[in-house]
Amino acid sequence: MKRLGWISLLVILLPAAGYYAYRQFGSNLSPVSAAPEIPLTTVKRGDVTFNVNAEGELQGGATEMLIVPMTGSGTTAITFLRQNGELVQKGDVVVKLDTTEQDFKLREAEADLAEAGQQVIQAKAESEARIEEIRYQLLQAQADLKVAELEAKRNDILPALTARQNILAVEAARDRLTKLESDLENRRKTAITGVAIQETAQARATVRADTARKNIASMTLPAKTSGYVALQSNDEGNFRWGMYLPPYQVGDQARPGKGVAQIPDMKSWEGSAQIGEFDRGHLSEGQAAEIEVVAMPGRKFAGKIKNIGGTTGSPWERRFECRIALNQPDPQLRPGMSARFRIVTGTLPNALWVPSQALFEADGRKFVYLRTATGFTPQDVKLERRSESQVVITGLREGQQVALANPSDLAKKRNQKSSALQALPQ
Repeated sequence: MKRLGWISLLVILLPAAGYYAYRQFGSNLSPVSAAPEIPLTTVKRGDVTFNVNAEGELQGGATEMLIVPMTGSGTTAITFLRQNGELVQKGDVVVKLDTTEQDFKLREAEADLAEAGQQVIQAKAESEARIEEIRYQLLQAQADLKVAELEAKRNDILPALTARQNILAVEAARDRLTKLESDLENRRKTAITGVAIQETAQARATVRADTARKNIASMTLPAKTSGYVALQSNDEGNFRWGMYLPPYQVGDQARPGKGVAQIPDMKSWEGSAQIGEFDRGHLSEGQAAEIEVVAMPGRKFAGKIKNIGGTTGSPWERRFECRIALNQPDPQLRPGMSARFRIVTGTLPNALWVPSQALFEADGRKFVYLRTATGFTPQDVKLERRSESQVVITGLREGQQVALANPSDLAKKRNQKSSALQALPQ
């Protein structure tokens, strides 16, 4: 009976002790996380196609840029402007600029031209008057010389003193005639010079007036081809790196030489994309490309590389511009539409390949983490060619499994997590 009592007591106390222990320590215990699964992939064999994928936007191939003319003045206000994306025909006015300053210059030049014209008329009239006066004096001097010569012919019958006076009169008349002939030529040259000076001033005023008229005409910018208007960003005085710049609108000021709007050629479309320097050696002009326009899902356009530009950018992100011409444009396309470009750069037949993230590099080695019976072992491989998502390698067999992540890094992360859990207050 005594033993039975102890057994009954133990049966009652053991559950109570277990419940107490759970209440005291159970809430502070956390299960040890299981080892994370390492992502795997299988080495495959097959034809590997290499593509260069990029994103960019559409533009007209023969873009007509409407530029503020160089009129010799500062910024000019926009008084008329078509809407962004508006369809215009050849000859339609797209942009008008304020001509107030040029109108003033034209009126000033026309006033100077009118005054110069009157100055020319006056100079010619005065010149002709002076020349006529000299001509009259010249005729008078010729008449005086003839009279003096006639008187001198009677010297044989006249006293010596009178004869001497006649000879002196002839010489004086002849000298006066010679002087008047010389003055006539000089005055003629002076008159011609005076008139030429006034005509030069008239020509300058004419040039200023013609320039003002041309400037006024050039400040109305028509479309030379039919197409859609694409307004340019206004960076006049508010340019900030990375900030949104609104397009030009009526009332904005624009500098001479600044492009306000452009009209792409609807018959010649092309896309522009920035591509990483790594792919430059795989591209060439004339290479086929495929274009997908974001705004037109499900449709693909064929094209070819038109131009490969120079490489620019920071040392850690070097890129170059690639322009791709569309073979058969669509009327629904618009300037600035976002597009995706796919360029096939080559195909390797019957090649071993794995995803790009399965290849690791360290200390000049290229290797994969090969799965074996005892775990994962670094296995050196030879890289034949790389794309954005695939690498063609040698040194493995088809069907082998490799890790897509570094197993050691995953183990370290697991240990760090376990250590953090153990460090929690009990």
